[in-house]
Amino acid sequence: MKRNTWQREAVREALDGTEGFISAQALHSTLHSSGSPIGLATVYRALGDLASSGEADSLQSPDGEALYRACSTTGHHHHLICRNCGLTVEIAADEVEAWAKTVAAEHGFTGAAHVVDVFGLCANCTKLQAAGE
Repeated sequence: MKRNTWQREAVREALDGTEGFISAQALHSTLHSSGSPIGLATVYRALGDLASSGEADSLQSPDGEALYRACSTTGHHHHLICRNCGLTVEIAADEVEAWAKTVAAEHGFTGAAHVVDVFGLCANCTKLQAAGE
């Protein structure tokens, strides 16, 4: 178990105060603008630790950037993420779990793990887009 340093706590608190997913660079900028002396490498390390312990969700954006957010669901889950506004909904997906196990077994794999994040437009952004805004 990682010890709880002031840097890790500062990152956790900043992440808790953030809506949706955020990059390490953006979170570092937020911390720095509020007067924190924390370094970018420390933010990366703390986010990695929080993701490993299940306290933060981590995903890769469509552009390949690692993004993080405070996790509100314990255990394995998936996300629906709006490409426009960043709204994120945590979902269970039993069908995905069954499919992953079946495909892995068909190819002789055991202990398979997976990450599934679905990107699209939320209902509000779809409505705004249809209205031409």
